[in-house]
Amino acid sequence: MDTPQTLAPPAITVVTTGGTIDKLYFDALSEYKVGESVVRKLLAIGNVKYPFEILEALRKDSLELTDADRDELHQCVSALKTPRVVITHGTDTMAVTAARLASIPGKTIVLTGALSPARFSESDASFNLGMAFATTQVAAPGVYIVMNGEVFPGGAVRKDREAGRFVRVG
Repeated sequence: MDTPQTLAPPAITVVTTGGTIDKLYFDALSEYKVGESVVRKLLAIGNVKYPFEILEALRKDSLELTDADRDELHQCVSALKTPRVVITHGTDTMAVTAARLASIPGKTIVLTGALSPARFSESDASFNLGMAFATTQVAAPGVYIVMNGEVFPGGAVRKDREAGRFVRVG
């Protein structure tokens, strides 16, 4: 008698672009620098068992991203075989990138980041990454931004620097 085989769920591809989530801070006299991605470590600490792969696309602060960088990211995400994608991204221009990715059909794309580096003990990075990882598993195809415990449609959110959070627009 044959036993039914359980198909593994499609892996989530985590695309890293840099931003505060991956920033390093050396001392009070230094500037933040985008370092090697901490995503694999954060997912290991979270004991994540859902299949995933990590792809480093960029290593930049989001204020340094250009239209050419966003075009490259669009091509990268479009070419991925998986329909589920998490993108770690700097918060300052996350909404701009979300708008650029909106034309990709058939994928659930979730952008997230952190307001303080993941290497800081009181960072929001782990929580935001966990929410993004979960959102890709349950949300319909489209582009979303996950920050501050909320899931926002990619085209209906902005960063409110004064409040230190993301807010809905429109």
